[in-house]
Amino acid sequence: MKVTEKKNPDGTIELTAVAATAEVAQAFNVAHHSFLANMGLQVGPTQTPAQVAEEELGIVNLDAVSQQLAVDYLVPFAVDKRNLCPAFPPKPVINQMIKRGEPFEFQLIVTPKPDYELTSYEPVSITVPAFKFDEAMVDEQLRMVLESYASYVRCDPHPLGENDAARIKVEATQGGKPHKNLSTDGRTYIMGMNLLPEGFEKNLLGMTEGDSKSFSFDIPGAEEGADPIECTVTVLECQCKKVPELTDEFAKNNFGFDDVEAMRAAIAKEIGQQKKQALPQLKENRVTGKLAERLEGDPTPAYMQTIFQELGQNFLMQLGNQGTNLDNWLAANGISQAQFMADLQHQASDIARESLALDALVREQGLEATDADVEEEFKKAGVPDWEAAKAEFEADGRLPAIRVSIRRNKAIDWLLNSAVVTISDEPEQPAEAEEKPAEEAPKKKTTRKRTTKKAAEETPAAEGEAVAEEAPKKKTTRKRTTKKAAEEAPAAEEKAE
Repeated sequence: MKVTEKKNPDGTIELTAVAATAEVAQAFNVAHHSFLANMGLQVGPTQTPAQVAEEELGIVNLDAVSQQLAVDYLVPFAVDKRNLCPAFPPKPVINQMIKRGEPFEFQLIVTPKPDYELTSYEPVSITVPAFKFDEAMVDEQLRMVLESYASYVRCDPHPLGENDAARIKVEATQGGKPHKNLSTDGRTYIMGMNLLPEGFEKNLLGMTEGDSKSFSFDIPGAEEGADPIECTVTVLECQCKKVPELTDEFAKNNFGFDDVEAMRAAIAKEIGQQKKQALPQLKENRVTGKLAERLEGDPTPAYMQTIFQELGQNFLMQLGNQGTNLDNWLAANGISQAQFMADLQHQASDIARESLALDALVREQGLEATDADVEEEFKKAGVPDWEAAKAEFEADGRLPAIRVSIRRNKAIDWLLNSAVVTISDEPEQPAEAEEKPAEEAPKKKTTRKRTTKKAAEETPAAEGEAVAEEAPKKKTTRKRTTKKAAEEAPAAEEKAE
């Protein structure tokens, strides 16, 4: 690919790229597979993408519907050719259609990521809490275990309240047709857990054993004009939760321990191990956070928006892989859409500041990602053929992202090795109320994140920030946890006796 550049008065850089016919062919080949994957289709070992498209979708000319994907595939190569680091993914400007068998010319307007400075490049100082084992930790774990084995049994009839439970019979229809998912001859329903929409639960309030009531309610998020659910609910019995007692028999039958004391000892040991393993991540979170406090200026809105969008897209993809969607997840976790969006914005801001601060430290320290570093990254990834994996990354234009990740990791290593760490016996202040949604919202990404093999095999959507995290798979203790989990990590390595 031939790429020329011109600097514009506004600070942007205009690239003119010409992809050779072979590069255009490769772009279409990749675009075909991406298009079919987006449609939920896979190409068998004896099939071609064109055959699958025609047989499954009736598409005769797969090139025609994959043009934009082919153009998008070429963009990172043009940026990498000029060794640029854009603040956000540039959009291609095209004056001709991309066609197989012909060279293809396109333009890009690249906004370079601005170089920020830090107020100081000296080692940071952090404080981490000492871990003091307390039997109350084991008690809490056991309480949660017993709660998970709780059952609901019949109790004296009484009007159902907001936190009560009952065994109910439901006859539900929608548009005159039986609604099989809601209908049941008998099922325990727990109030206050948002298992069904508010319109359903509010009608159960005040009902008691033997009562029947018919009513209708709407399903949140249903298509406009959708029929409401019509149902008749009968309370078969009022129920209360029965938590089992912690006995030697319970410990042996359910967990294989000889007695309760053996179970307590195993839990205590596990707590100590978990706290010890969480320490490296806690230190990393705090040194990068301290460094980010030194950033001079604020990240640009466009830069933060890029990170915000990628966080959201990744989380929605995770939910899709789990067979659910955002509305269901929000309802299950009791979080409003406004809370979710606010937390996502907060996380994007944190990541943006940490990334820019690490990049500033990289420049100050003169840290580089050598070819040997890149090779070592793939060797440590645990893939069967690291050379083939590296070649695939290179063919897809993803090596620049790996280099960014390596340089930042070196900056984090410098921070950790030089940091002044104080271990405090004083209890830490709890997180502020407005940060609470972070415990339930999508996990915050770290600038040092290692992705799974599956993620590493996917072509990143953009160069630069979030994409720099797409490294080959490798197990590490430096994976970002939720803020709450990380902040509860210990500093000392005391073991429970």
